[in-house]
Amino acid sequence: MSRAPKVSVVIPCYNHGVFLDEAVASVLRQSCTDLEIVVVNDGSTDPFTVDLLKSYDRPKTRVVHTQNAGLASARNTGIRNALGSYILPLDADDRIAESYLERAAAILDERPEAGVVYCDQELFGERQGLWDAPPYDRTAILFDNLVFATALYRKSDWERVGGYSSRFVYGWEDWDFWMSMTELGKQFVKLPEPLHFYRIRSSSMNRSMRFRHKMAMMLLLVARHRALYLEALMHEPGRVFRAGAGSFAHVLDRARRG
Repeated sequence: MSRAPKVSVVIPCYNHGVFLDEAVASVLRQSCTDLEIVVVNDGSTDPFTVDLLKSYDRPKTRVVHTQNAGLASARNTGIRNALGSYILPLDADDRIAESYLERAAAILDERPEAGVVYCDQELFGERQGLWDAPPYDRTAILFDNLVFATALYRKSDWERVGGYSSRFVYGWEDWDFWMSMTELGKQFVKLPEPLHFYRIRSSSMNRSMRFRHKMAMMLLLVARHRALYLEALMHEPGRVFRAGAGSFAHVLDRARRG
């Protein structure tokens, strides 16, 4: 029996077959070669994607077919089928730089207290630019998703937190996941370079999220991580209310009142 790979890159794909080869090729170009790619066909209906994934044959790559259940469920399915000790989620229309996996895995290898390794982003597609990801902060992450989804972590920690919550039907399942990792006491380490390439499209999920959906997701975040919010309210009340003065204000009041 062959040895399991160190890293599993999990790529959910829903009707993004036109971009998939770019994502897969960026993984196959990694300086870290001890890897596998798990593509999850999340019930695609686009004829091109359906035909592509019927017989998708790329090195170190396998395809898992599921009924459409959303991004969180697709990621969980891919990770459940992954053989690697380390997990990197990657959207089917994004790419990663050649050294990302090697450098991120080295940190997890050397630092058992580190739980998540992330980096800066380069934007491409309908808009170009750089996103200098802020350093992780235990209080700041309660009000802003500081860490994008394509970060490396241990599969064992995914198991401990119960995976991604499928209740975040409008998005932010990654934000919720990072809060769960925070509750485990995991350290977040940032690589200060743009090693992830994020494609901007007019149909990007976060850009199209309506206000009422954002409010619903905020309420769910606070309900699932109430202890984190109450801890911050107790120790840094001024900072918390400054950070949450906008949409989070009445949500915080609910958390305080129970």
